[in-house]
Amino acid sequence: MAKIISIFNNKGGVGKTTYMYHVAHLLVRKGLTVLMVDCDSQCNLTAYSIADSETKKAWRDEGNSIYQVIDPVYRTTGDIRNRVPSKVSSKGSLWIVPGDTRLSNFEDLLGDTWSAARGGSEPALRAQSAIHRYIEWATERVSADIVLVDLGPNLGALNRAVLASSDYFITPVAPDLFSIQGTENLGNKLVSWRKEWDQCNAAWEGGSRLSIPKGRPTYLGYVVQMHNLRSGAADGMTAGWRIYGEELEPAVQANIVAKLTPLNQVIKWDEGDYKLGAIPNLHSLIPYSLEAKKPVFDCTSADGLRGAHIARASESKDHFSQIVDTLEGVAGWS
Repeated sequence: MAKIISIFNNKGGVGKTTYMYHVAHLLVRKGLTVLMVDCDSQCNLTAYSIADSETKKAWRDEGNSIYQVIDPVYRTTGDIRNRVPSKVSSKGSLWIVPGDTRLSNFEDLLGDTWSAARGGSEPALRAQSAIHRYIEWATERVSADIVLVDLGPNLGALNRAVLASSDYFITPVAPDLFSIQGTENLGNKLVSWRKEWDQCNAAWEGGSRLSIPKGRPTYLGYVVQMHNLRSGAADGMTAGWRIYGEELEPAVQANIVAKLTPLNQVIKWDEGDYKLGAIPNLHSLIPYSLEAKKPVFDCTSADGLRGAHIARASESKDHFSQIVDTLEGVAGWS
């Protein structure tokens, strides 16, 4: 059965979309079928993955963007539209549900119906479960082995609904004060969401007639992103980045792991360390990757790279290997 993994943090600017895009490609090269779902209204993952012309098609009335599939629910004229995701490329089995800037409109409906959903109202629960139910359908339609969901950097109603349908989630963080502070807000909110989703499931009396998210995603850990490298440093970080980098693990342990452990929403790693990897700042390599619509490690001189950039691009694959191995192990493929 496919595992749904959300990439989520309430702190923006940590490179989560770039990270997810590269991990997805490496999982495909392991022989897996991967479905990406762009639930960030900024649509960066979509811009990375498919041509602008394809995005415009996805936004049309007959399109397959994440907004178009839930539009009847938003307008309260019907239920979700089951439309096939877009193929990212001809190589491998990588699919995407395109993002849509209008998805943020759906947040108002989710906020307005949340109280009724906790009381068991079917119309309200249909709204809260709309994206969850579409992801279930799309996963089966493309026979996905794993689903990666890109969420926006906030703690709003949309992320509450989407994260609830995930089996696992990962938090990308930067070694800075704002990411450390963000872990406290995140942990408290996750505890609150779990309690409220339990209320929804307890109040629903319609049985299997409607698939409702369990609201119990398991925390896998965090990935440190966007730090600057220094040759010879034990952890590769410059001294400035290391100041806050050393505070990340204690903050995650206290603010997320300790709060979710009593709820059985934390995976237990043997070593007790929740750092899943570190992705350095790839700087000027990213624009080349975006322009070519391919991972950094696939970019060559044909994409405009010169000199040392070519070697750096090729070697960048190693930065993502640890998390790819982790996801394989969690899902039972390795």
